[in-house]
Amino acid sequence: MVSQTNEKKNAYLDALEKRVLVFDGAMGTTLQSRNLSAQDYGGAQLEGCNDALVLYNPQVILDVHRAFLQAGADVIETDSFRSNRLTLADYGLQDRVIEMNEKAASLARLAADEYYSIEKPRFVAGSMGPSGKLISTNDPEMSDISFDELKDVFREQAVGLIRGGVDLLLIETSNDILEVKAAINGIREAFSEEQRWLPIQAQVTLDVNGKMLLGTDITAVVAILEGLGVNVIGLNCSTGPEHMRESIEYLTAHSTLPVSCIPNAGLPLNVDGEAVYPLLPQDFSDQLGEYVQKLGVRVVGGCCGTRPEHIAALSQKITEISATKPQSEPEAMLSSAVQAVQVEQQPAPFIIGERMNAQGSKAFKRLLLAENLDAIMQVARDQLDFGAHGLDISVATTERSDEAEMMRKIVKRLSLEVPVPLVIDTTEIAVAEAALQTAPGRSLINSTNLESGEEKAGKIFTLARKYSAAVMCLTIDESGMAKTAERKLAIAQRMHDLAVRDYQLRPEDLVFDPLTFTLATGEEVWRDSAVETLKGLRAIKTELPGVHTCLGVSNVSFGLAQPARKLINSVFLHHAVEHGLDMAIVNPAHIRPYGEIPAEEKELAEDLIFNRSADALEKLVTWFETHSEGESEGAAKKDPFEGLTARERLFQRVLIRQKNGLEEDIDQILSESELPRAKAAVGILNQVLLPAMKEVGDRFGSGALILPFVLQSAEVMKKAVTHLEQYLEKQAGLSKGKIVLATVYGDVHDIGKNLVKTILSNNGYDVVDLGKQVPAEEIISRAMEEKADAVGLSALLVSTSKQMPLIANEFQRRGIEMPILIGGAAINPQFAERITETAESGAYKAGIFYCKDAFEGLNVMDKLVDPQKSQSLNQERKTVSAVPNQLIKDKSVISVSDRSVPPAEVIPCVEPMGIRIEKDLPFDEVAELISLTELYRLSWGAKQVRGEEWQELKAEFDQRRVRMLAEAKNEGWIKPQAVYGYFPVWADGNDLVVYDSLHSNTAHPVELTRLNFPRQTSAEGLCLSDYFLPVGSTRFDVLPLQVVTVGRRATERFEELDELGQYSKGYFLHGLAVQMAEATAEYVHRQIRAEMGIGADQGFRFSWGYPALPWLREHRKVFDLVPVEKELGMNLTSAWQLVPEQSTAAMVVHHPLAKPFDAGVSRMELLLGE
Repeated sequence: MVSQTNEKKNAYLDALEKRVLVFDGAMGTTLQSRNLSAQDYGGAQLEGCNDALVLYNPQVILDVHRAFLQAGADVIETDSFRSNRLTLADYGLQDRVIEMNEKAASLARLAADEYYSIEKPRFVAGSMGPSGKLISTNDPEMSDISFDELKDVFREQAVGLIRGGVDLLLIETSNDILEVKAAINGIREAFSEEQRWLPIQAQVTLDVNGKMLLGTDITAVVAILEGLGVNVIGLNCSTGPEHMRESIEYLTAHSTLPVSCIPNAGLPLNVDGEAVYPLLPQDFSDQLGEYVQKLGVRVVGGCCGTRPEHIAALSQKITEISATKPQSEPEAMLSSAVQAVQVEQQPAPFIIGERMNAQGSKAFKRLLLAENLDAIMQVARDQLDFGAHGLDISVATTERSDEAEMMRKIVKRLSLEVPVPLVIDTTEIAVAEAALQTAPGRSLINSTNLESGEEKAGKIFTLARKYSAAVMCLTIDESGMAKTAERKLAIAQRMHDLAVRDYQLRPEDLVFDPLTFTLATGEEVWRDSAVETLKGLRAIKTELPGVHTCLGVSNVSFGLAQPARKLINSVFLHHAVEHGLDMAIVNPAHIRPYGEIPAEEKELAEDLIFNRSADALEKLVTWFETHSEGESEGAAKKDPFEGLTARERLFQRVLIRQKNGLEEDIDQILSESELPRAKAAVGILNQVLLPAMKEVGDRFGSGALILPFVLQSAEVMKKAVTHLEQYLEKQAGLSKGKIVLATVYGDVHDIGKNLVKTILSNNGYDVVDLGKQVPAEEIISRAMEEKADAVGLSALLVSTSKQMPLIANEFQRRGIEMPILIGGAAINPQFAERITETAESGAYKAGIFYCKDAFEGLNVMDKLVDPQKSQSLNQERKTVSAVPNQLIKDKSVISVSDRSVPPAEVIPCVEPMGIRIEKDLPFDEVAELISLTELYRLSWGAKQVRGEEWQELKAEFDQRRVRMLAEAKNEGWIKPQAVYGYFPVWADGNDLVVYDSLHSNTAHPVELTRLNFPRQTSAEGLCLSDYFLPVGSTRFDVLPLQVVTVGRRATERFEELDELGQYSKGYFLHGLAVQMAEATAEYVHRQIRAEMGIGADQGFRFSWGYPALPWLREHRKVFDLVPVEKELGMNLTSAWQLVPEQSTAAMVVHHPLAKPFDAGVSRMELLLGE
């Protein structure tokens, strides 16, 4: 029997080597068309359990198998997708697992043998779907199962399938990569139990963004599965082939295994409560055929929605094309639960953070003994901030005996919160296995050696093979630690052969540490040890292709004073990389860039490392004894306040955004001053703090700082001023001036106004903030009441900016000379000049000043309150002539008689028409659609940051985004929701007539409203209405409308943070909420495309307020059509702006020629008469 099984194994893989194999289609979809009754399933209690049909209606399963075989399938899957004890328990069948799987396999075997021929052999794949658990999570119900228990679930199922005669085991539709590990281990135990070894084909399911359910991307999938020894790797289910392209391209380019692609027949549409898969057989086969021909996919087939007709078309397609056969080289990869990291970093080395080691860090040990997991997570994040690519975890202590359990707890938290691979540092086999059973990713075991012979090393290699881990191998054998390069290489060669030959590991799975010893003893026996280590590195990399190297770098300096250690570590690391070092266990915060180390220090270090003089150690020690003031220029973490006076320290704290120690500095300045406390406090404010904030502003203006850092400095400033207030006497002249700020009526966007408030209030001005949507009369009366020196007005929109000239005219009418500062997205210098010159009573004498940002507002205020500078301020403003005539378009030339585009050939059919309400959109799926470029560079202010600074900032932003999204989800201050709908429409000139979907037909349409759009007066003469069928057509066209929001809580949370003075946190929150609203719009847009059955290259989304449809007044009509006020609690301002602010409204145009365009309506035209 063993030889027959091996023959079948070889037959499947041999066939795969020679040609592309076609799997069958969807068992469930095909069974649905049979209209089976409860009796067919074996009774009402089993109705819907397709797997039970193998017991109670085997003929129908045989018929399905035969239909797919007749269609040309090379491989059919057993009807056992849910036949494990956990999912069968829903039907009370958990005790019949082996019986049902054996029966399913024997039925498929019977059918396959009927169609077998030498020219076209047929194979049976044992289908094994997910368990229904998510072991990687910390959900109390979804993860309430151990790795070993889950492994046994799959072992039991595999036993039945093997006994029934399958040719391969197929793990499919996997959502949790840790469950895949458990399934593979369970299958291997079944092989041993049955003494039959078959191929394993492992397939995961990815969403439209290329991620598994828990966030694992395709890079991690490849890294993990390649190390588990499966035979075929691939994707199935979830999406149609079009959404798999990018992931399939990565698979075929990076995996050394044959790749399978078994998609659904497109994304499902909800039609009358049923899932309908829209992709037709020919389109389905064409797309998969392209993957075979161009990308090198070796296994194709169909999942949900695919019928025998799909497989017939696919089988025919495969015979008509020539298949590409990619050849990929093995890659050395580690991975976290979500993403893979290459061992070979550019530039080298791969940095392994060393601070989470109870043997090497007293601070970490204290946290460990206290089980302060939150603080431990912060230690992990801190190392990532300094550039660590992976984290070494060692939890062994003499005070605790539960090393395995503690390792499990920490690895679990790290896997959920940290996106880098883990290095499992332990000498205990049981502890290493506990960690590997918990970590979803591909970890590195640290370490093994031959000190006790080959047996223990063999156990570690077994774990690595079992759980897809790499292994760090130390050059130690029965004789002890290797000191010479020759012995280091010899031991490495022996361990390499043992791992590869006897335990089937790949060279890429091995990392060799040739050991480095301290140079601090001065003993003759160790003086050449660093040189031997460097030679050993080069020899191992040269003689053992594919392996990688690692060093515990800091060992080389053990025993030296800290400044000397950092120097030696940094110089030695540089030379080790030059000799072939790939990975380094080191604290990256304690490494100095080699190029920044002074020549004299380099020479001292290299004399010791390369043993160039007998007194090298003495010279190094002496040098640092005589240079004890602090490690020299360029040190990794020099105290920025060393040697500074208290005034200088306080100034620097504002610049570098450090709050700690601030009060102490202020108190010291006050105690050293001979002036009365009140006067000394004023001096601190005017001579230290305000100049510091001016320096911050100058740096921001030059591009040296981005806005979030400015806000952090403002928070330091506020804390300082708060501390000073106890000493300040209320006296005239203490404030530089007073300004009343407001966002004008109708406008809900106040982030810009809040930034101005923050900067002005922390630069000595009293700021009266009236908030947003403030009526003109309230602004005017409050400014008079407060005796303000100026008024500041903000507006985001052209329509709301009309409030500004009204306010100026009213001030002028009342004879009040009040300088007005204006700003916002809709405002520019020309606008400021125009409303200055068009005031009802002549030019506005007090001046209207355009301020492009908060610091320009500060500059204007500083000049306004200074009598010597205020006279010249108006003269400094650039005069701009009245708006050129060409900006005010002559509407008489617009013609609507000729349509600019032909009608669409195909009008999508959506049933039913009408409204869809989505109050609880999937948070994580929406968050995946955030545009990181827009979030980081626009909303979070990093627009001008480039190069290495951008890479560092991006890494910081990545962590901030993940953290804030988790908070938003858990605390509920971002809640993606939407209302959208489909309406019958016809075009009538520049109007789109919207009809009642319930009471209209083409003969008697019932009009609801008309959406009006501007038309280009030049170029192509485009108008959005042209993309729809005209009035009187034989059928209606269809218009999707969508309104989305993330709810009011985001705005409320932002306002709370602003009140608390947490400006930078509020800034980041606001930006994230805005981009989540955009992501929500994109999510709903994709849903609309899917329901309309159109591709990603069709169905452009247009939002009001943008060039093609600039008139926000149309929002009122949209709100009348789509019940967002009732369902989502939204409303409109008087300027038709959406409330909450983080909301969007849009229409989707399905016409294949639709594209973005500018209707040519200028800002000034909108302002002077929309």
